[in-house]
Amino acid sequence: MPQFDPTFFPSQIFWLAVTFVALYLVISRFAIPRVGEILEQRARLIQDDLDRAANLKADTDAALAAYEKAIADARNQAREVLIAAAGDVKKVADAQNAAVNAEITKQIADAESRIAKAKQDAMDSIKSIAAETAKDAVAKLAGISPDGGKIDGAVAAALKDAR
Repeated sequence: MPQFDPTFFPSQIFWLAVTFVALYLVISRFAIPRVGEILEQRARLIQDDLDRAANLKADTDAALAAYEKAIADARNQAREVLIAAAGDVKKVADAQNAAVNAEITKQIADAESRIAKAKQDAMDSIKSIAAETAKDAVAKLAGISPDGGKIDGAVAAALKDAR
């Protein structure tokens, strides 16, 4: 094989050096700058994407903070509205309770006065019935007609003792 023959070594080393230098020059002048440009372009693109993502994250955080503040404000307003409505309902309920209590108190007073009147009427009725019964009983038993004033006084005294 001619590659392993030592007589061909100097020419092989020469062409190896020429090829290496030519390949080195082609790669260093054309390939490496293009690869460098592509890497720089990709780095810029990645950095731009990272910057845009950071800006979008900041915008999102600001929007989220505004949303949470709006939710908190809405909750506070709802709480205030509920408290005000509960106060209004309590005022209306208290007014209605006061009106119902006044009506019930009036009805109780009216009923008590009717009961007292009925009791007084019954007592007066009992007095007159007792006086007539006593007068009739004395007239039948004793055969005399007693004085109405004395019978009324005796019935009143007997009812006073019974109470």
